[in-house]
Amino acid sequence: MTTLPRQRGLTEQAADAAIDTACRLLRLPSIRNEFNEIADRAVKDQMTYRGFLAELLMTECDDRARRRSERRIKAAGFPREKSLRAFDFDANPNIDAATIHTLASCEWIKKSQPLCLIGDSGTGKSHMLIALGTEAAMKGYRVRYTLATKLVNELVEAADEKQLNKTIARYGRVDLLCIDELGYMELDRHGAELLFQVLTEREEKNSVAIASNESFGGWTKTFTDPRLCAAIVDRLTFNGTIIETGTDSYRLASTRARTEHAEAG
Repeated sequence: MTTLPRQRGLTEQAADAAIDTACRLLRLPSIRNEFNEIADRAVKDQMTYRGFLAELLMTECDDRARRRSERRIKAAGFPREKSLRAFDFDANPNIDAATIHTLASCEWIKKSQPLCLIGDSGTGKSHMLIALGTEAAMKGYRVRYTLATKLVNELVEAADEKQLNKTIARYGRVDLLCIDELGYMELDRHGAELLFQVLTEREEKNSVAIASNESFGGWTKTFTDPRLCAAIVDRLTFNGTIIETGTDSYRLASTRARTEHAEAG
């Protein structure tokens, strides 16, 4: 067992060495890295001992929370970084900023409710999906992002390898499953049934958020069995939020605005 020597009247250098060693043993990297700066500030601001200790401990807690958020965001598998702050709501008035910021509170995830983002390409669906998923990860929820076709392919392979139940259970455990590009490609009956199993596993237990370029009426092109299609729509809409992002490309409008601004300049 490693013990640290205890003695009164340590020199500043010896005290710094003892603090460094203790932080390593106790696994307090943030205190170890920021101790000197906080100590200098404590002297300058004439903090009490309790205030100084609180400052040290809160620094470690805040940094641990940040690292946990980063790990959850990384585990979600988002293809790129997107934030609500970076979205130009003025460029797409179909998307109500108040509604999105209410969703960012993640109450719908707490209640295991679904979310559907429906609209044409370039209208901000994927941006919203990733940004809201990121918000959820930052608030402590386990999130997983996937493309619809990638998910179905993974399920088909799992079924072939007799690992289907394990794979469905893995997708069932996360608090929020984000499925992007649902409706871009036709799925055969087997693939559609496997996707339905994932949705059924999560129904009223964990949230699903999807982004699709097809209105629900056009989903029969993706799910060719009408009854299965209706059942999937039901799973994804019951007690949920549906946001129609419209038909005017947000990306195209942003590109045009930048071009016109550059030309005017």
